[in-house]
Amino acid sequence: AQLYNISVDEIKKHNTSLYSENLRKGDKIQIPEYGTVKIKSNLANTIKKYTVLPKEGKWRVAYKFGISVPELEALNLGMTEDLQVGQEINVPNIADNEEKVVEESFDYYTVLPKEGFYRLKVKLGLDQEQLEALNPELEDGNLKEGMVLKVPLNTTNSIDLVDIDRTSLAKNITNFDKKRLAVMIPFRLDRIDFDSINKVKNQIKSDGLLSISLDFHTGVLMAIDSAKQLGISTKLDVYDTKGKVTEVSSIISDNDFSNYDAVIGPFIANNFDRAANMLKRDNVPAVSPLTVPKNLYDNTFQTVPSDDLLMSKIVNFVKQDSTPKTIIVIADEAHRATSNAIKAEFDNVKQIFSRKNKDGKEGFYILSDDLPTILKEGRNYVFLETASEGFISNVSSMLNGFNGITMEGPKDRPIEVNREVILVTTKKEDAFEGENISNFDLSSLKFHYPSYNLDYDSEKRNTFVERYQRTYRGLPNRYATRGFDVTMDILLRLASADNLYKAADSAIETQYVESKFRYTKKLFGGYYNEAVFIVKYDDLKIVEVKQ
Repeated sequence: AQLYNISVDEIKKHNTSLYSENLRKGDKIQIPEYGTVKIKSNLANTIKKYTVLPKEGKWRVAYKFGISVPELEALNLGMTEDLQVGQEINVPNIADNEEKVVEESFDYYTVLPKEGFYRLKVKLGLDQEQLEALNPELEDGNLKEGMVLKVPLNTTNSIDLVDIDRTSLAKNITNFDKKRLAVMIPFRLDRIDFDSINKVKNQIKSDGLLSISLDFHTGVLMAIDSAKQLGISTKLDVYDTKGKVTEVSSIISDNDFSNYDAVIGPFIANNFDRAANMLKRDNVPAVSPLTVPKNLYDNTFQTVPSDDLLMSKIVNFVKQDSTPKTIIVIADEAHRATSNAIKAEFDNVKQIFSRKNKDGKEGFYILSDDLPTILKEGRNYVFLETASEGFISNVSSMLNGFNGITMEGPKDRPIEVNREVILVTTKKEDAFEGENISNFDLSSLKFHYPSYNLDYDSEKRNTFVERYQRTYRGLPNRYATRGFDVTMDILLRLASADNLYKAADSAIETQYVESKFRYTKKLFGGYYNEAVFIVKYDDLKIVEVKQ
């Protein structure tokens, strides 16, 4: 078939005995002869250099030049996961009129390993004939891993047409004007007795909000210093909001905020809402670093993804798993609405709710008898929706007992059952990190959840962590790191465009120590970050799941 450039099916069609017998050496067979052979007209040299354009990722370039993603990677050994605008790569040297155009009126799909036409029909709802009509190159049965297929718009599991340019903005600095930043932090310095060092230390330990404020502030200062090394000069003003809405109003009323390039904070939702509302009259960007704002005004930048967005990300992640699977949702009464929302996203979802105690109140537990008939052989995704540490401990321990190979049924005739149980949640509450929670159970269950931050890998070299240790003689916590990430992203965006609004391109995703940012503008409102990590427990470590 390869020698004569025809399909195996065509050979069998003209040699019907091959449907029941294997081809043996010396057999004579008929080979169909076609009038013309269409050959792609490669130019003199088979490879040429190509400069990556804005919003182009691997799949788009591969489709443009009629090759698969693995073939593109083979032409560019050492190619990183994400392409940078202006990057030069190797591509097939075909004529310009043979380059394909990505049409916005269609979606596109990248063929996964071992996917045939049957699997694509199940996944995309398109049979072989329909796929061939849209992709003529498939007519020879030439379906292979990594191929990019054109499919109708809004086809399930297709690629988002907007390629994400995960880029280092440090390479795109064009605006070297001095940046003006204001940070509004609830230090509440009026409560501190500065006459006693011991009292100050004790207050820092006992006052959680003060501790968060100080740590975040150290991260801001580290970002400004890092930006300075890139040639970005910053004028920083820090305001103590004292944690009060009235103080926020006074600060903005008594000072000229119109010339700030951005204002970070306040931390508390009500206080931020007041600040953003007052700043919008001068169109000054207000950046919410730690909470989801109540109102997304035109000038608001929401850095923390909403719970709805987190939920949609993990639900879509589970949907994209083409392996046959069972979906189960275990929840307490407080999360019944979440359980019902998850049920609406999948077919044949099984729901389990926490049992009542003797007094008729919620007991935050289930029984082992609740699970055997619901957990099926093969892969099981179990959503656990609760903020109860005891309930998490109860469920995770019980699920782990059903994970893997178990012997079930009558004692005299036990049956071997093989299950893979994957624990999932739409929102990782603090209770998942409680002292009564077994990390061994979570790791064994490959616990998956969405998150807007990913703890840095302490085993890998990290220049921010090293510099922070030298400066403050300690490791940065998540608030210090968040202060650095948010501030660094703002400064680099300001340095790569005229203002923060122009720098908030939804096709640009940035990533720093623990956070990543990709802003989308609401039709009637401000900007929200939709960059979310999917992470999992793996061998007692928390790692990112590549999507």
